[in-house]
Amino acid sequence: MSLKDSKLEKNLENLATSRLLVICVDRDNDVGEKAGVATPVVGRNACIEAAQKLALEDPEDADANSIFYAIKTYEDLARKGYQVEVIVVAGVGDRGVQADEKIVREVKSVLEKFSANGAVIVSDGEDDESVIPIIQNVIPIVSVQRVVMKVSRSVEYSYAVFGKYLKMIAYDSKYSKFFLGVPGILLLIGGIGTIFGYTQQIFAVLISILGGAFLIRAFDIDRAWAMWAKPTPAGLIRAFTVVTGAIIILASVLSGFSTIHTNILDPKILDSNIPNIIADRQTLGQFISGVLPFLWMGIGSIFGGILLSNWLKGSLRKITDVLRLIVLASLYPTIYQFTNILIYDESSFTLIPPFFAGLAITLVSATVLFRKYRKKRGGEVLTE
Repeated sequence: MSLKDSKLEKNLENLATSRLLVICVDRDNDVGEKAGVATPVVGRNACIEAAQKLALEDPEDADANSIFYAIKTYEDLARKGYQVEVIVVAGVGDRGVQADEKIVREVKSVLEKFSANGAVIVSDGEDDESVIPIIQNVIPIVSVQRVVMKVSRSVEYSYAVFGKYLKMIAYDSKYSKFFLGVPGILLLIGGIGTIFGYTQQIFAVLISILGGAFLIRAFDIDRAWAMWAKPTPAGLIRAFTVVTGAIIILASVLSGFSTIHTNILDPKILDSNIPNIIADRQTLGQFISGVLPFLWMGIGSIFGGILLSNWLKGSLRKITDVLRLIVLASLYPTIYQFTNILIYDESSFTLIPPFFAGLAITLVSATVLFRKYRKKRGGEVLTE
């Protein structure tokens, strides 16, 4: 008796049930897409026919062996006196949530006709076994049997993993656009630059593109933008306010320069007196006073867009959406007074009233929001 059979028999001895369902899982639906077999496949003869069709269409597919293994498990249990049935269930080619939902539906449909009180799962790898927790919510699982071909396991596993990742890089758009797209752009630009004799110049361009791609991927900028710019009312509002806010923030820099004395911006004076200009309190204060209104409007536009988009999605429970706007408004008087100190040489003590007023507004607002959005989950406050 093999180790797997002994473990299965031990589990069955500890189980106070006698009606078992042997389930062969084909999560990526090879039996349907390659052999044209509709699932669920119920019964020994129907499973043998499905396995034969799949083996004829693709002799290298491990799912055919899994079906035959499930049939063998079914026959072993039947000889031991159990009331048993064998089935093949399948998901969809893309796997994911739809595949898991389909597998659960098929198992439930079989249980309506054969009321088993225990299941034995047969699979050929970890991908199929990922549905075990879902099936377990429908029927108790007695044992999990993994089918391994009698070849060098380490070599087969390494080859399978390597082939899987190569396939993901080549055909999955989430990975191919970075692992193939970016190198493709670099090679294309490098080739064109070499043809026209701009080898040195093109090197700087390639390094810049590569660095930008690394930064975008490292900080999930592409995913964040894709999420914000989804063609939904909330996504479009968020994308619009982000772009508008960024433009207003850039305009604030121009507004800051416009408030400085025009002679300072003369190229001759600017080149020779940059350290003195930066160190001059009045000049710095004028620049900040010009930047401040537009900068705050730009940041407020971004925060307001996030708040409005979350409200449209029905997730306004996030108190940070409201609180960040309150903090932004509370900080404005303090920073505005700081510019007056720089420009008009006022006393630093004039910062105290706006600072404490802003602090009080922030604390009171935070307290009210926490109480309003508090959820009774063991006293935990949801602030996400």
